[in-house]
Amino acid sequence: MGKKVLVAEDSSVIQNLTKRILSFQNYEIISMKNGKEVLDYLDKNDADIILMDINMPVMNGIDCAKAVRALADKAKSSIPIIAITGNAQNHTVDFFHSIGINEFLPKPLNFDLLVELVNKYTQN
Repeated sequence: MGKKVLVAEDSSVIQNLTKRILSFQNYEIISMKNGKEVLDYLDKNDADIILMDINMPVMNGIDCAKAVRALADKAKSSIPIIAITGNAQNHTVDFFHSIGINEFLPKPLNFDLLVELVNKYTQN
């Protein structure tokens, strides 16, 4: 199997589309519904990249990104994070970078750009 992509997204439609598209690129997809699930997963497992919705229940993408960057395990705290958001106008690129988010993709998703960014950050 290929590189491991965590998809933290509360929309099952976006989750399923992302999974289908990235599976064709030989990525292994692990889907989650909120930031707490991401942190629970990373507590016991590794990942190569995180695609994270900003607006999720339980723990949003901003709080989760900050928590990932604060992890004691340096390999896990440096996992690339790509934010996915329908409200990009509420945040600047500088803000995303300041909390440790590498890139962001606006919704509706451009799946060609998604694949390009995932490839870029995983060197696939």
